Amino acid sequence: MLKKIILLLLIVFLNGCNKEDDVSNEQITQPQALSSGIFEPTSGINVMGSATIYKNGTQRNVTLTNFSISEGPDLKVYLSTTNVPNTFISLGDLTSATTYTIPQETDLNVYTYVLIHCETYNHLYAIASLEE
Repeated sequence: MLKKIILLLLIVFLNGCNKEDDVSNEQITQPQALSSGIFEPTSGINVMGSATIYKNGTQRNVTLTNFSISEGPDLKVYLSTTNVPNTFISLGDLTSATTYTIPQETDLNVYTYVLIHCETYNHLYAIASLEE
């Protein structure tokens, strides 16, 4: 009886050691860059940096990299169909955050610009034309 218990414990122990392989075999997804562009300023504005659209699973984001811009009130981040804010999706206020979520239903074949825009004075600050 004692031999059976020891044998059973040994089998459980050895099978438990094999579980470590399961963790190492899991696939970890890395964000995939879909498109990017370098910001260009409008008249009188200083800007530097780039915008990149990343896909991570089903989530898509705009990430601003090495980004700085002249100060201004009420600056917003837009995803736009043109290089002017006529048809756009507001991704939110420009803050110290560098990543902005893109709504799921957005067609990225149509929305090919990232704009920085002052809503209060309707002044466009910067444009990044996105390319694959």
